[in-house]
Amino acid sequence: MATFRDLLADARSHIRETDPAGAEALLADGHLLLDVREPDEFEQGAIPDSMHIPRGNLESGIENRVTDRDRPIIVMCAGGVRSAFAADTLQQLGYTGVVSMEGGFNRWKDEGRQWRTPRTLSSEQRNRYQRHLLLPEVGEEGQLKLLDASVLLLGAGGLGSPAAMYLAAAGVGRIGIVDMDVVDESNLQRQILHNLDRVGERKVDSAKKTLTALNPDVDVVTYDVRLGADNIMEILDGYDVVVDGADNFPSRYLLNDATVKLGIPVVHGSIFRFEGQVTVFDPRDGVTYRDMLPEAPPAEFAPSCAEAGVLGVLPGIVGSIQALEAIKLILGLGDGLSGRLVAFDAMDMSFREYRLQRDPSLEVTWENRDRIEIAELDGLCMPKVTEPPAG
Repeated sequence: MATFRDLLADARSHIRETDPAGAEALLADGHLLLDVREPDEFEQGAIPDSMHIPRGNLESGIENRVTDRDRPIIVMCAGGVRSAFAADTLQQLGYTGVVSMEGGFNRWKDEGRQWRTPRTLSSEQRNRYQRHLLLPEVGEEGQLKLLDASVLLLGAGGLGSPAAMYLAAAGVGRIGIVDMDVVDESNLQRQILHNLDRVGERKVDSAKKTLTALNPDVDVVTYDVRLGADNIMEILDGYDVVVDGADNFPSRYLLNDATVKLGIPVVHGSIFRFEGQVTVFDPRDGVTYRDMLPEAPPAEFAPSCAEAGVLGVLPGIVGSIQALEAIKLILGLGDGLSGRLVAFDAMDMSFREYRLQRDPSLEVTWENRDRIEIAELDGLCMPKVTEPPAG
């Protein structure tokens, strides 16, 4: 019967090992450092920019975190034993460039090499977000990204309500809300941020009460103003993603021009009676709102919800998808909706997808961002772009 020493010797016979000096040189050459210690060990000190996957979660977690099996990896534990077993396992999983660090973190630290006490979740946060932490694609690293992220919501109405609540529940650290309206009883059929006791309150104040009660980790910033050319650039400053729940075309086009100029992605949603649609506009590398809709349609062809009505649950579906796409953008997960429009029909419970194409004649682009003028738009919402420099 094999002993522990036999198993360790066998693992080491199949892998490559290096000392901390060699590991430091490999890190400078672009290797990924994989720390397989337990969470309590990692919290007490870690090497900067290391990826943390506890040894017990390695087999289930590595494939979603490191998809390129040819990426060179240095595996580290406290003393070099667990890392040897982990390196052998990674090779069995098909990873080709794996090295185990002899002596582990203890030897690295004893030799005076750089390390730090990493930022980690509190025990309360681990309990709150435990279902996220169980997902290898999210984990503690992803949850910290969410807590560091900033999302601006344009509107605290039908679409903004579910989007805001799911973003807050997910732990997005800063949520801005732009809305200058007050809560009306007719809103309560679909705008779940608000309740009967808040009729007559400013919507942003009502939204802040709901979100902070849901998750005290979230900093809710309110903008009780009309979004216009005079304030949009200042409001957008510092946000990573915008969730568009606007209910009028001038605001959508103004938002498009400003976010293209700043390079901020927009998760767009709209609803009408029993139908809704969602897409992502990524100005740096994708389609924008003006690509999809070069000109605003006449008012008679685009009635508002107040004029045409809307099924109350519909914005919950569309707004939830918007929140999902915003979270995917923050975490870099999956295949987002940039360049794809998803249309939902509640009457026949169907989702249809349409491909969106860039308009090569469009001047409001990331490449022309310095020429985009942010100004109040007329009825046709035509853009304002300066002439290119002569020569």
